[in-house]
Amino acid sequence: MIELIWLIPLLPLIGFVVNGMGRNFLPKRAIGIFGSGVVLVSFILSCMVFGDVLAARNAGQESAFAYNLFDWIRVGSLDISFSFLVDPLSALMLLIITGIGFLIHLYSIGYMSHDAGFGKFFAYLNLFIFFMLLLVLGSNYLIMFIGWEGVGLCSYLLIGFWYKNSSYASAAKKAFVMNRIGDLGFLIAVFAIIATFGSLEFDAIFQQASSFPIGDSTLLLITLLLFVAATGKSAQIPLFTWLPDAMAGPTPVSALIHAATMVTAGIYMIVRSNILFTLSPVTMQIIAAIGVCTALVAAFIAITQNDIKKVLAYSTVSQLGYMFLGLGVGAFTDAFFHVLTHAFFKALLFLGAGSVIHAMSDEQDMRQMGGLKKNLPITYFTMLIGTIAIAGIPPLSGFFSKDEILAHAFVSNPLLWGLGFLGALFTAFYMFRLLYLTFFGEFRGTEHQKGHLHESPVTMLLPLVVLAILAGGGGMLNIPEALGGGNWLANFLSPIFAYSNSRVEAVHIDHNTEYILMGASALAALVMAIIAYSTYVKKKRIPGADGQEQGFLYKLSYNKLYVDELYDILFVRPLNALSKFLYRIVDKAGIDGFVNGVGSFFMSSGRGIRQLQTGHVGFYIFMMVIGVIAILLYGFLNV
Repeated sequence: MIELIWLIPLLPLIGFVVNGMGRNFLPKRAIGIFGSGVVLVSFILSCMVFGDVLAARNAGQESAFAYNLFDWIRVGSLDISFSFLVDPLSALMLLIITGIGFLIHLYSIGYMSHDAGFGKFFAYLNLFIFFMLLLVLGSNYLIMFIGWEGVGLCSYLLIGFWYKNSSYASAAKKAFVMNRIGDLGFLIAVFAIIATFGSLEFDAIFQQASSFPIGDSTLLLITLLLFVAATGKSAQIPLFTWLPDAMAGPTPVSALIHAATMVTAGIYMIVRSNILFTLSPVTMQIIAAIGVCTALVAAFIAITQNDIKKVLAYSTVSQLGYMFLGLGVGAFTDAFFHVLTHAFFKALLFLGAGSVIHAMSDEQDMRQMGGLKKNLPITYFTMLIGTIAIAGIPPLSGFFSKDEILAHAFVSNPLLWGLGFLGALFTAFYMFRLLYLTFFGEFRGTEHQKGHLHESPVTMLLPLVVLAILAGGGGMLNIPEALGGGNWLANFLSPIFAYSNSRVEAVHIDHNTEYILMGASALAALVMAIIAYSTYVKKKRIPGADGQEQGFLYKLSYNKLYVDELYDILFVRPLNALSKFLYRIVDKAGIDGFVNGVGSFFMSSGRGIRQLQTGHVGFYIFMMVIGVIAILLYGFLNV
């Protein structure tokens, strides 16, 4: 199957071309079937590729396969080929992208069925899948960068899909600008890698880097630049504010791009480059600090949000923070494990929220919901599974992945564990708050909404059921030895971390310590669920209306720590003022003034000289006499 690896990204690209060109005349049914079908076939091929990699791992053979499509760039000693790399890491990412991508395409058939831009939407989704596959399949940093830029472009197009709404268009622009900041870091890192290693191929770079001393300044620079890139794409402090605003896009976009795939690109890039980061302990410490702060800050903000999608958006930022915490303490496998489980339960939660919004006639405010459990039983049950999973309650998937990260953080620095544990408490509270406000109590919407409450069509419910199964059982992929498991995922991915393991000793956690940490985390999540139940179900407390007087901490959380306002003061207004100055003084008065002045001078001169052409012979003779006299005077004065 490795010989057919090129078909996996090519099929979604074909879907983009066909749906894009036929969006105005092909029937919606055909567009939906074709757009979803090409991703399904890519998923089937990905399963076969994964089977080949798994068979090679089980047989103890080489599990990394390179497939060269063609030689691309050759300048001096620099040789860059357009080639794909299939190994345990990329094989798993293929399954996530195409598998969850297909479910979201299927869901979109029902969710977007009444939208006038149905064909364009599916074309954009197919294009996004193509670029994301290019990102994870590339065997060098340049192909990864092409995919990296491509998913940023598709994110802009999909977030601003309903661009006639000015706020949605602004959200798309904000996402695009913030991602460009990170992308600049990636681009500079690419040039630094070429200057240092003379290549962009992963194998050549990692083999050379493995002989570098720990703390090497060049590797420090490269890893910091790559981390800046990951900060933008994966929404970490300070470049995290674009992700909540990205909820302006249709709900399937939120599930696909901002839960399961695009935002995890930064984690994938760091996991792929693990040897570079392992040899840069300062960068690792920065990653851990930024990650845990992001997890805590985003969770704190999510506690008071009333828009169901905004809660899930800040939850995504928070969970990405946990992944970066895992990367920062060297738990690369556990961070990637959380990528897997997060893809399952967060895609489920976003699609479940879309089902609620669909039933509520596009209402997203949880204060206008309530009592939906009776009308949306399948949506409720699947979202309950997703909520339990993300809260870290055993035996669902989130418990295993998040607790492994916290256990490694505890060994690395108990302070990191304490902050991460506090963020986990917030997570359990705001997720059960979302569940109770949406599905429990009395219905608080309008009579019109109440009369139209209904369960979603099967094209929307089937992905929810499949994702609920994955969110429930996904933790089985890497059950730790402390719980009688064999760490299957860690063993499967071990070749990816061979260079890192050869330079740094593996961290071993005492089983008793692990039991205590797991028990504390699970018990705390249950307690927060009970507190949320007491507050929003038994006491029937409903969040107050906007503008109602609240306490300081509540206002701080509800207003998102005033980060957007701070950025507006520090960056937006000064840049706007600078732009106006450059436009009025430098551009209009300076450059345009000079250019227009030169033009005006010659135009005026031409008009003046034109006055000399009177057409009178006598005037011309007079001017000839003046000329002769001038020549004679010149000759006389120079004798």
